[in-house]
Parts: sequence; C-alpha cells; structure tokens
Amino acid sequence: MQNLQPIKQRFSIMGNDPGLNRALQKSVQVAPTDISVLVIGESGVGKEFIPKIIHSLSNRKHNQYIAVNCGAIPEGTIDSELFGHEKGAFTGADKTRKGYFEVANGGTIFLDEVGELPLSTQVRLLRVLETGEFIKVGSSQPQKTDVRVVAATNVNVLDAVKKGKFREDLYYRLNTVQIDLPPLRERKEDIPLLFRKFASDFADKYRMPSIQLDPEATQYLINYRWPGNIRQLRNFVEQISVIEENRLLSLEKIREYLPYDGHHLPILSENSKNATHSKEDFSNERELLYKVLFDMKKDLNDLKSLTLDLMQNRGNFDINEKNEQLIKRVFQDHPTEEKTSNDFYEVQPRIQHTSPSYDVNDFDYEEAQLSEESLSLQEKEEELIKKALQKNNGKRKDAARELGISERTLYRKIKQFGI
Repeated sequence: MQNLQPIKQRFSIMGNDPGLNRALQKSVQVAPTDISVLVIGESGVGKEFIPKIIHSLSNRKHNQYIAVNCGAIPEGTIDSELFGHEKGAFTGADKTRKGYFEVANGGTIFLDEVGELPLSTQVRLLRVLETGEFIKVGSSQPQKTDVRVVAATNVNVLDAVKKGKFREDLYYRLNTVQIDLPPLRERKEDIPLLFRKFASDFADKYRMPSIQLDPEATQYLINYRWPGNIRQLRNFVEQISVIEENRLLSLEKIREYLPYDGHHLPILSENSKNATHSKEDFSNERELLYKVLFDMKKDLNDLKSLTLDLMQNRGNFDINEKNEQLIKRVFQDHPTEEKTSNDFYEVQPRIQHTSPSYDVNDFDYEEAQLSEESLSLQEKEEELIKKALQKNNGKRKDAARELGISERTLYRKIKQFGI
C-alpha cells in the first residue's frame, strides 16, 4: 500500500483507521483516471476531502475545481446553476450566464448531496456523463464539456432508486467507483487523536492553554456515538475550549455537553440501518401484541369460568378472591366514573365471537345452551347482591366490598332491582 502520510498531512487528515486508509488509497488509485466516483458516508465524516485529493493528484489539477452543494440550491434554479441559461430564458434572466459545467471545462466538479437532485436535472446530468454534452436553459444548441464528476451523498441511493426518487441509470453511471468513508463511531482509536488535534488548533486560535481530559472522560468520548461525526467533535472541542476555565475536564463536566442518551452501543451503517430497524420495530410490536392477546385470552377464559360457575351452582355461588378480581375488571370500578349494568353483558358477544373453543375443564354444555342461559345473568347478579346484603346484615358498604364494586354502584343496582 502506498504511503498515505503525505496525503494526510497535506489535507490535515488525522487517523489510522483501516476504513479511512482504504478510502484514501482508492482515491489515490482513481485520481489519474477520468472515471466517475461516488463517495458514500454519513454527514460530517469529511466526504469533501476525497474529491480534493482526487483533483489534486489528477491531470486536471491545474484547471478549475468547483464544489456544488446540490441540496442548497432551489429546484427552480439548479438547472441554470449547473448548465447556465440564455438571455430571456425566464423572468430575471437579463443576460446569458455560464453554468458550472461550462466554467469547469477541463477540470473537476464535486456534486455534494447528489441524492437531492430533481429528476429533471438528473436527466441532464446523465447526458453530460454519457456524451459530454449539455444544453443551457432556454437554448436548443448542445455544447461540449470535458468535466470529471465526483459525487457524494449521505443517503441510501439504492433506496431512493426503489422509491423512484433517483434514476437507476444515473446511479450506476456515477458509481463507477464507490468510496466509503466510515463514521466516527467506527474509528474509536482515532477519536483521542482528533480531540487533541482540535484542542491544539483552538488553543492556538484563541491563545489559551489546550483542553485536556482525564482518563474517564476520554473513554466516554471513545464510546460516544457521535451522530454528527467529525463535524460534531470539532464543534464540541471548540465550545469547551472557549467556555471552560478549567483546562482539565472530568467525566461529569463532559456529560454536561454530551449527555448520555442511551445510544452508546454501536450503530449500524446507513446501508443496513433501515432494514435492521424495521425488523427490530416489527419484533417489538409483535411481542407487545402477543402479550396483549395472551392477557385478553386469560380474561376471557376467566369470564367463561365465572359464567359456568354461575350456571352450574345456581344459587350457591361463592365470591372467592379470583372472582372478586374478575368482577372488578368487568365493572371497571372507579370513584369518578360509574359503569352501567350492561357493561357485563356486553362481554358475552365478544366471548362467543372471539373464541368458539371455551377451553374450560369439565364443560358439558352445548354452546347454544350457554347462549340461552347467559340471558338470565341479570337474575344471577340480583341474586348475588341479595346474598351479599343478607350475609353482611344489610350493610351496603361491606356487601359492596365483598362483591368487588363501589358502594355507589351497589346502591344504584339496589334501586334498579328494587331490592
């Protein structure tokens, strides 16, 4: 492998991560050619250095190098910016203007955030890449240009292709060579190096001693996920260099600027993130659904058992603790919200339609008989209330407690049944 140290020194690139070195090596190898390059990487990883390296080592290094942020140009003017326009082509076009592809003839154009290009502009760009020709806005005369194109994006272009937001033919035309830059969280050994470099730079800039970290704080930075990558780390170091008076920072102080957010575990790359996250979300939702269904099944079986006990025991039903809890769920007792007597009966159609197999031991009744007997549950409810009152010598508070309902509910049902 070629010695990359001169390249790193020239462009102020820090780190010895294998992924970074591989990206730099590929840049050096493709530089002498004219093939198109697509740089892939998250926002803030330093994708803008790759086209500069390629241009500086190519035969075009003495000609124009133009960097264009495609996401920062409005859709209505991007064709004019890239390919130029004729006088009178649109309102405000008071003179002929050269586009970037005309200005950079013989040089290199870096199209950052190329995934943001409108589909109409993608068609024009594809023509330039395939034939070296473009047409100004408002003109019908094609013009020739000789431009090396290096593009970059932080989105999954293949997903955009599947959604119809990016042309497949343009993707493969741009992606003759793909260079992947790893995120900062995958370059853990480089984080302390980058921190010291930035701290030294800002100490010189603001004429103050360099910021330093204790071992725990350094380890915290190494394990931090850095969603903004190198850009976020640089801004963080500049902030603490200016604000903090103490030049040696502890873990507690670092956490004030980079609070723990539960994401210190490794995060997958952009290419696999969407698929993996969708699987995890589906798994979590499925587990939650299973739990709800199991709870519902248990409650339904309990209600069926209570119904069978009511039918089989007729007048000798004992309100045990299990049935008391079940009655509470049926009536949903709440001091500020009372339920009607129909609440219990509304459960029966759900029982019959949800689970035709009752799964209750020693159940010998036909489903038709159960449906017929369930019509007399109101009488059983009245009978239960009478027994509870009789057992507690007419004390409604004690009777309500034994039935598992509120005293107000019991009083209303006493009036309802005329007890």
